[in-house]
Amino acid sequence: MTKQATAAPVPFLDLKVQFAALERELRPALDEVLTNTAFVLGPAVQRFEAAFAAYCGVQHCVGLNSGTSALHVALLCLGVGAGDEVIMPAMSFIATAWPVLYLGAKPVFVDIDPRRYTLDPAKLAAAITKRTKAIIPVHLYGQCADMDPILRIAAEHGIPVIEDAAQAHGATYRGRKAGALGRMACFSFYPGKNLGAYGEGGAVTTNDAELADLARQYRDHGQKTRYVHERLGFNYRMDGFQGAVLGVKLRHLDSWNAGRRRAAALYDQRLADTGVTTPAPCRDGDHVYHIYAIRTPRREELRAILQESGVGTNLHYPIPIHLQKPFAACGYGPGSFPVSEELGQTELSLPMYAELTPEQIDRVAGVIRSATR
Repeated sequence: MTKQATAAPVPFLDLKVQFAALERELRPALDEVLTNTAFVLGPAVQRFEAAFAAYCGVQHCVGLNSGTSALHVALLCLGVGAGDEVIMPAMSFIATAWPVLYLGAKPVFVDIDPRRYTLDPAKLAAAITKRTKAIIPVHLYGQCADMDPILRIAAEHGIPVIEDAAQAHGATYRGRKAGALGRMACFSFYPGKNLGAYGEGGAVTTNDAELADLARQYRDHGQKTRYVHERLGFNYRMDGFQGAVLGVKLRHLDSWNAGRRRAAALYDQRLADTGVTTPAPCRDGDHVYHIYAIRTPRREELRAILQESGVGTNLHYPIPIHLQKPFAACGYGPGSFPVSEELGQTELSLPMYAELTPEQIDRVAGVIRSATR
């Protein structure tokens, strides 16, 4: 057995080490929810909503039960319905597109920029039609999309922009935080996110008070006053426990993101001469490295070697949305979006979390160096 194989494993994600550091803060926050029996919405959720809105630099945050629900609610608030079209990148997690189908609308996909892996503004205008009701740029892997040209094109056509910020908690673009760039923004607090709940969670942020009020109604069975249901509604409410956990963890988000950037910088150095393509963060903002995504044509071979050596990896995302079966009716096929498809075939996600040590990064890089020598 090789030395690399006998060394301690490097997990793709380690939530246990984060919990160990936070336990003393978390226990009282959870105990408060238990004592108050405020298990659905309640004071802990309200405090988190206020704190996260302030953090993002917006007026309103509406806590929800998942990022998918957040996207659904945002589209509902903007009146998207049957026969409408919603533009989004072909490369994202499938949840970006699900709510469009829920509403009977059509996802219209656009290829990504080969450098930042987000919606290519140069391809946006050609995708707009009279039926376009919204545009959803995705801040993929922790880097904001190139929002200024996207917002400019959208404004020229009178189309609202919804940020999919599920992977970009704390990321910035030209001095503005993700969540404050579009008409609305949607976050996921899935446990593995930079700001993760201990279960499912999501939120919508906006500066529009009317849209925030609508979002609160949609999440709570369409009611503005209890038992007075003014519109179609859903049970999309955030749990009190998740509000408590997120309220504690939000205080640490900036330091965790700084830790991720330090880890990414070390990866960049250690992998510089290995032949793999490392992320190329743009100078117009702060990348928060939800995912540290490398690219290599030998992806499957390298992934197997890393796994054998005790290094966890993942793929984000091997099959772009337009090639997934539920979206076949949209009319796209292989070759429709070559940049997205090439990324899907070559991307490999390495271990990335704030507590990742230099020794762990050295070990991951050492395995890659040996494999690519």
